[in-house]
Amino acid sequence: MSIITRRVIPATAIAGMMMLVATGCVAGENASGDNGAASGEWSASTVTLDWATYNPLSLVVKDQGLLEDILGDDVTVEWVQSAGSNKANELLRSGSVDVGSTAGSAALLAKANGSPIKVIDIYSQPEWSAIVVGADSDIDSLEDLAGTSVAATKGTDPYFFLLQALEEGGLTVDDIEVQNLQHADGRAALEGGSVQAWAGLDPIMGAAEVESGAELIFRNVDFNTYGFLNATEDFIENHADLAQAVVDAYEQARVWALENPDETAQLLAQAAGIDIAVATTVIQERSNLDVSGVPGEAQITVLEKIAPVIVESGDVQGGQDAVDTALEEIIFADFAEKAVAAE
Repeated sequence: MSIITRRVIPATAIAGMMMLVATGCVAGENASGDNGAASGEWSASTVTLDWATYNPLSLVVKDQGLLEDILGDDVTVEWVQSAGSNKANELLRSGSVDVGSTAGSAALLAKANGSPIKVIDIYSQPEWSAIVVGADSDIDSLEDLAGTSVAATKGTDPYFFLLQALEEGGLTVDDIEVQNLQHADGRAALEGGSVQAWAGLDPIMGAAEVESGAELIFRNVDFNTYGFLNATEDFIENHADLAQAVVDAYEQARVWALENPDETAQLLAQAAGIDIAVATTVIQERSNLDVSGVPGEAQITVLEKIAPVIVESGDVQGGQDAVDTALEEIIFADFAEKAVAAE
């Protein structure tokens, strides 16, 4: 299956380049004056970011080479796949990527545990998680989960979705056995019978519905947090020019994806190895890409709701104080504000 892609330099990038030429401003906040993009150079020769099937815009940016078009030949763009928010957080914390995509809840957890990250762009408002059981399961309510084994990837939105769902059903995590498995392994465990339920993640969850007859016994879009594009503080402080370029590319990808939902679904189908019908459902019914890329109050409101769940999970060493501090410091909206204003 082939896709005809286009490579265009976003208007925001052109405007940014013209501004740099006119003002002679430096490449990064702490970069030296002779290292500016105005002279044809950037603050680093390489930028590394992730792509993930749960982040459709990353697929567009990567496939169309949008970031490469902005940066030209002076900067090498390296791509690393993230299998889940927990993996993206590991990559960010280790410095293996400059920019990584996670769920909002996962970003808050990582930030509260000392990871030096901030969210610089919002890539979607998804309904990407639900409680899933096998086709022949007798489980049809949250209450039925008591005494069962449930697969979930700790540190990700599906895990925090599970905790909220259990509370909704009058249960706690102590009423079940959590099998900490990566998302794809969770599906395999469900289908293999080693767990009775799974806190699923699209597009793997959508594929399980179509291919295996899996059933979603509990859905609640409000229990899902936004898709966060996170950058390390070092990248934000010392390579602001490159961070702006990344966000500009993401905003260009958002415009294209909204104008081309079928092609976006096709990209997802190819990247995830799933049927086009499943990918179409994920893109058109469970992924709201028509959302502002500027992180702000809407995301903080959702995170404040999930914060007690994160604290009660026991996964934050500093408890409530650490989560409160993370809430105060996690947003960095400058790049997204500039990108959106220039559209």
